[in-house]
Amino acid sequence: MTRKNSTGTRKKILLLLFIVLICMMLVFLTDQAIDLGRIQAMVADVKQWRQQNLMVSAALFFTIYVLVTATSLPVAVWMTLAAGALFDFWWGLLLVSFASSIGATLAFLLSRYLLRDWVQAKLGNYSQTINTGLEKDGVFYLFSLRLIPALPFFAVNLLMGLTAMKSWRFYWVSQLGMLLGTAVYVNAGTQLFQLTSVSDISSPFLLMSFAALGLLPWMARFALDFYQRRKVYAKWVKPKLFDRNVIIIGAGAAGLVSAYIAAVVSAKVTLIETREMGGDCLNCGCVPSKALIKSAKVAHQIKHADRFGLEASNPSFSFNKVMQRIHQVIAAIAPHDSIERYQSLGVEVLQGHAKLTSPWKLDITHADGSITQLTSRSIIIATGAAPFVPALPGLDTTGYLTSDTLWEKLRYEDKPPQRLVILGGGPIGCELAQSFARLGSQVTQVEMLNRLMIREDVEVSQFVKEALQHDGVKVLTGHTALSCGVTKLEGNEDKWLEVAHQGQIRRINFDQIIVAVGRAPRLKGFGLEALGITTDKVVQTNDYLATLFPNIYAAGDVAGPYQFTHAAAHQAWYACVNALFGQFKRFKVDYRVMPWATFVDPEVARVGLNEQEAIQQGIAFQVTRYGIDDLDRAICDGSAKGFVKVLTVPGKDKILGVTIVGAHAAELIAEFVIAMKYNLGLNKVLGTIHIYPTMAEANKYVAGEWKRNQVNPKLLLWLKRYHTWRRS
Repeated sequence: MTRKNSTGTRKKILLLLFIVLICMMLVFLTDQAIDLGRIQAMVADVKQWRQQNLMVSAALFFTIYVLVTATSLPVAVWMTLAAGALFDFWWGLLLVSFASSIGATLAFLLSRYLLRDWVQAKLGNYSQTINTGLEKDGVFYLFSLRLIPALPFFAVNLLMGLTAMKSWRFYWVSQLGMLLGTAVYVNAGTQLFQLTSVSDISSPFLLMSFAALGLLPWMARFALDFYQRRKVYAKWVKPKLFDRNVIIIGAGAAGLVSAYIAAVVSAKVTLIETREMGGDCLNCGCVPSKALIKSAKVAHQIKHADRFGLEASNPSFSFNKVMQRIHQVIAAIAPHDSIERYQSLGVEVLQGHAKLTSPWKLDITHADGSITQLTSRSIIIATGAAPFVPALPGLDTTGYLTSDTLWEKLRYEDKPPQRLVILGGGPIGCELAQSFARLGSQVTQVEMLNRLMIREDVEVSQFVKEALQHDGVKVLTGHTALSCGVTKLEGNEDKWLEVAHQGQIRRINFDQIIVAVGRAPRLKGFGLEALGITTDKVVQTNDYLATLFPNIYAAGDVAGPYQFTHAAAHQAWYACVNALFGQFKRFKVDYRVMPWATFVDPEVARVGLNEQEAIQQGIAFQVTRYGIDDLDRAICDGSAKGFVKVLTVPGKDKILGVTIVGAHAAELIAEFVIAMKYNLGLNKVLGTIHIYPTMAEANKYVAGEWKRNQVNPKLLLWLKRYHTWRRS
């Protein structure tokens, strides 16, 4: 820490000295009143000496030019003119071209050393976005800027120094980019004594020429994109006419939103789904799991009713009726995603399996075996994801459930599984483990990693683990599943899971096992491989969600990087708009503010960075906490557990991330999502009226904690003295 502070102090001193030096030189230059006439007189005085001392004068001029450029002094134009007058065109161009590039690189490095760390710390996680963009397109943008002399070159040097662009890349791009402009000014310098003003070399025609030069990289990029498209589509025959404007494969969250948008803008759209409309979220994901969580929570409240002054009792229920209610909930929501609704919006909905046969054509195989062929100008892949099932020996022998299959396989059971193993410690595994435990199952949760919900901070993982254990879940972290099997005892079959922990092997007996170790995108069987579309863990897309083919897009779980319904809907807008209007304007998908929640009890919700991510990324932060156990409404509701934790830029109210653990956390996080989306800091949250008594007051109170921590203790001491004086 001392070494870091010493380096920071040294940088501040150097920066101050540099600023003082520049100011002194600017004052000196102002006193000298440099203009065209003075330059002509100086050149005339030096020219004869230069003829007798060519190499010495060239070296001296080169050194001075490097220093002028490195210190960002505004006299480079005059020196470029002088170079032409003193050394003629070719020698002048050689000297100025290299001197200006070397000087620019020195200014670039000076800016990087003195300012980059400070600027990037202020930008926080936005700096990573900028650096990623420059890594991809930095050469293109720098070359464009170098071709436009209207932009101050010294500003370009200093700004690029604040980024992660490599020094050598900056140098050679600057060398090439400034060459043409340098040649124009050096050539003008050869005619220095015929010039009457600088405007002679800065005519509107010349400036327009420079502006046109600035468009060259963009034109080159357009030509390159055109060439790449021709290359990608080379072996495919493009239809002369298209049946549809856009075809969407998959009627989950991403597919439904894409189809809705396309219909709203009057495009001819076809939506294809193999299974049920609504996808995983409606039929086997978000909707049924939240219905199960609610039933389990009510059972839990009955069992612990004495906490509310009521008579506690063991809930009596039929698990079959719980499952019936879950399917009733699905049926009640299904009309929102139904074929009838989307057809009424103008969407053609086809049931069947879609397979791409060209970048514009696909075959749809229906249940009766018939095939429909359609062409479309654009295609959106939104095929979703399915539970990942590991290659665990014996798993097929024992049988298993997943978050997709348990709703049907347990639908008619009168009781929940007596002994249940949950394999996986992520959000899905934690939600199911707690729910089944509250409904009476003896739940053992097995997680290979050393804690649950590994993406969250350690204290959040511990909080969730304790909540699950309090409800009766036996949580085994750091346990690796080895194999499954069945032991036959007196005509009965006893299923078991063998796990390893710290060199010890043990068996866990179970009646049912739910595999919840993650979800894998549905990539096979859609013709992607035949088209050469890259599919690693997800369909590979660019910033606009386009695949290898600019007319084929992907959105939702199949595209990543998030597997949330709301993330899929968010991506759908970008995929659909770019698919329909990308020839005019394309939009880069924006992931800057992405919230999510895990619906255990108490809930866990997060947006932005948490502590472990900030540390991993080297982002400076300040933590402010507020304990929900102190909140009036939480105390009234008997849910006074959890906390709100906010990460901010040190000394600022800018929010980097928020984690909330507590009742209704998924609802409470919305205020911070809006604040981060529109760059509203904690001062704005603190200044907003919140209804009393509500859980939402926790957001205001954590902002109040932040404000209180910013108060200078010395100021408080002076205020105390002031008030004492006022009483006297």
